[in-house]
Amino acid sequence: MRLDAAQRRAILAHPAGWIASGFGSGFSPFASGTVGSAVALLPWLALCELSLPLYALVIVAAFAIGVWASQVVIGKLGIEDPGVVVWDEFVGQWITLTPLVIWPRGWIWVAVGFVVFRVFDVWKPWPASWADRNVKGGLGAMLDDVLAGVYGAIALGIAGAIAR
Repeated sequence: MRLDAAQRRAILAHPAGWIASGFGSGFSPFASGTVGSAVALLPWLALCELSLPLYALVIVAAFAIGVWASQVVIGKLGIEDPGVVVWDEFVGQWITLTPLVIWPRGWIWVAVGFVVFRVFDVWKPWPASWADRNVKGGLGAMLDDVLAGVYGAIALGIAGAIAR
């Protein structure tokens, strides 16, 4: 669904709109989820330097902020999980890339993590598919991508272990 100028202004008039839209990346006219996942790699370059406990704390905080921000945007638009909300892709992508915080592997592994997350985000294996259908509001917008991120982290971790 394309948003009109008034809807875009309403979203960006509130700090939650900037967060939920991934600092505007969710306004991409095509594949906003993929664009959001790609833009999420920029802050990840700093996050990946954190210790694992601090990285996990940032993800938990980003999730909580995302639930709030997504709920604000959903309330403004009256649409469940609108395409402009891509903060869930940020958090899901960061979860998928967690193994790279433990064992840095270079850009090829970042690219693999990006693709793996996108596959699980689109595929939505259970319980992500259940969450996508049944959990509403800001929590629902975030939860299916978090679960896709967990699947992605497991797959990336297994691939890394096999490669070692």
